[in-house]
Amino acid sequence: MTIREALKSAEAQLISSAVPDARLDAEYLLAGVLDAPRLMVLASGETPLTDATAGRFFALVRRRASREPLQYILGTQPFMGCTFMVDDRALIPRQDTEILGEQAVLRAPETGRALDLCTGSGALAVVLSRALPGLHVTASDISPAALALARQNALLNGVSVDFREGDLFAPVSGETFDLIVSNPPYIPSGDLSSLQEEVKREPRLALDGGPDGLSFYRQIAAQAPHHLAPGGFLLMEIGCDQAPAVTALLMDAGFPAPEVIRDLAGRDRVIAAQKPSAQEACHV
Repeated sequence: MTIREALKSAEAQLISSAVPDARLDAEYLLAGVLDAPRLMVLASGETPLTDATAGRFFALVRRRASREPLQYILGTQPFMGCTFMVDDRALIPRQDTEILGEQAVLRAPETGRALDLCTGSGALAVVLSRALPGLHVTASDISPAALALARQNALLNGVSVDFREGDLFAPVSGETFDLIVSNPPYIPSGDLSSLQEEVKREPRLALDGGPDGLSFYRQIAAQAPHHLAPGGFLLMEIGCDQAPAVTALLMDAGFPAPEVIRDLAGRDRVIAAQKPSAQEACHV
C-alpha cells in the first residue's frame, strides 16, 4: 500500500465517522507515524508503507474515527510559537486563546508578578514566561492532574513557573499581582451535551461554567480587586455572547470601562479590565 492509497482509505474511514477535516487529519496522523513533515509525506505519495507502519497508522485512524481529539492522539499542540504536551488531563490549547495570550504579553510588565488562573496545560503561563523572562509567573488550578501536565510543559519549554494547587485565588491568599489572566470554564452546563464529540472528550471540569456559564466570572470579578496591584490588569477569555454580562460583573466590582477585544473572525473573545491606580482611586 502506498502513502496515497493509505491516505485515501483513512479519509474514507474518517468521513464515515463524521470526523471534521477528515483528509487533513489523516495526513497529520500519517506524518506523525512517519515522523516527517506533512508536506513531505504528501510529496511522497507513491512510496510504499511497510506492513508495520500501515498497522500503526490505521490503529491511529481508528482512534480518530472514535472521535478522540487529533491532538490527544498526536500528543502535542503548538500554541504561540511553543509546543505543548496535551492529553485528557487538560483542555487543548486553541488558536482562539492566542488572542488572550497576545494581550497578556502586551499588558504585562517586563518585571513584576503575573497570575494564570485555571492554568490547565500551562499554556498561558509558559508563554508569559517565555516572552518576559523577568516576570515572575504563578499559575493555579484545582486539578492536580492538570498541574502535573502543566509542570511537564514548563520543563519542555525551558521556563520556571510557580505552580499552585487550589480553587481560583485560594492558593495565593494575601498575594497581589500586576497581571491576572484566565481562560475559565464558560460553557453553560445545559450546553455540554450538545458540544462537538471531540470536545466532550476534554475534561468537564475545564468546560462547565455553571447554569449560565458565568459562575467563574462572578467569582473572579469579585475577588480579583483584592489580588491586583493598583493599575494592574485582569484579562479573561469569554464566550462570543458573554461580553455584556461579564462587563457588568466587572463594573459592579469596581473596574471602570472594561475593554472587549475581538478575534480574527470578529467575535468577542477577550475582556480586559484595569484596576484604578492609587491616584485615580483617590479621585473617585
